[in-house]
Amino acid sequence: MNNMKKLFISTVLLTAVLFSKAQQNDTLYAYGPGGPQAVMADCAAVFSKKMSMPVKVIAGPEAKWIEQAKQNADVVFGGAEYMLTQFKMQHPGLMDSTTRTELYKRAAGILVRPRNPKKIKTLKDLTKPGINILEITGAGQLGLWEDLAGRQNLIGGIQKNIKGAFANTALAIDAWKSDNKYDAVIIFASWYLRLKDVSQLIKIPVAQTVYRGTPIAITAITNKKDKAQQFIGFLLSNEGHAIFKKWGWE
Repeated sequence: MNNMKKLFISTVLLTAVLFSKAQQNDTLYAYGPGGPQAVMADCAAVFSKKMSMPVKVIAGPEAKWIEQAKQNADVVFGGAEYMLTQFKMQHPGLMDSTTRTELYKRAAGILVRPRNPKKIKTLKDLTKPGINILEITGAGQLGLWEDLAGRQNLIGGIQKNIKGAFANTALAIDAWKSDNKYDAVIIFASWYLRLKDVSQLIKIPVAQTVYRGTPIAITAITNKKDKAQQFIGFLLSNEGHAIFKKWGWE
């Protein structure tokens, strides 16, 4: 290979590396739990195309992304208000609390098996003998079933039918898919849109259900605060709200 070819190849490679680094520097990174992942990714795709400003959403159990987030997070979001409060407490200095913003709420619901073989129609039906309930103890749903049950004096009846508990939604969904012993799971109703093939949604009446928020905040380490504020502004817009509604938020 002659020197001209070597120089050309080196130039091409260097250009590719510089372009890749430039893209990374321009990208807005958003981190949070798996519950809002689909809607946030959908919003990010629309915003990125509209504003020519790439946004990458990294979501799932916090342990999988927190070390990376400490390096490049521009915004963080939660699946409930208490989640972002916990995040702030566990990682002091990472979140700019003055930018914390509430987006939209989502309601609790009941997922049952397709075609509803146990004929579950209400929360009270979960207290019947022979109903096996799967519980989620985290990921925005800590105490969710108890909040619901307490309003109808059903705490004891539901608790005795809980046959398994998992620390986050990802683990609970894996269990739901792999173990048919579970008849129902109290969960955010929005999850049904991602689990239509393995579940059926039983809606809880508005007067009986509970809601959790979806908070978001800009980090204290970002050097793209203006871009982060633009992204949050889009989420709060009518267009952003429509995307959230499509994914089961209100």
